[in-house]
Amino acid sequence: MRLQTLTTFGQAAKRQAKSAATPVLLLALMGIFAWQATQGNHGLIMRSQRQAEVKQAESNLATAKAERDTWERKVAGLTASHLDKDALDQRARELLNLADPSEIVVQYGPKEKLF
Repeated sequence: MRLQTLTTFGQAAKRQAKSAATPVLLLALMGIFAWQATQGNHGLIMRSQRQAEVKQAESNLATAKAERDTWERKVAGLTASHLDKDALDQRARELLNLADPSEIVVQYGPKEKLF
């Protein structure tokens, strides 16, 4: 009698385990997909991080383009048709702190301003 009760109980437990296996497996699978959708390499959190990186890269690109445009304008001004030789000579002398022997040099003190 006891053996039959145990056998019946075992069979009932086996049936319930089989009927519960499919929903448990599907819930676990759904949990994995939900975790991947939020935390995975292509999830929502990584998407917002990538969007921030794209915005930063676009900002860097705009800065680089502006700098390139500035340099292009400066280089375009160095052509012979746009270059003022007197202004170039004056600026070179100022930067190099040189003077022509025929020029009159007026020296100022360290705290005196020219303009």
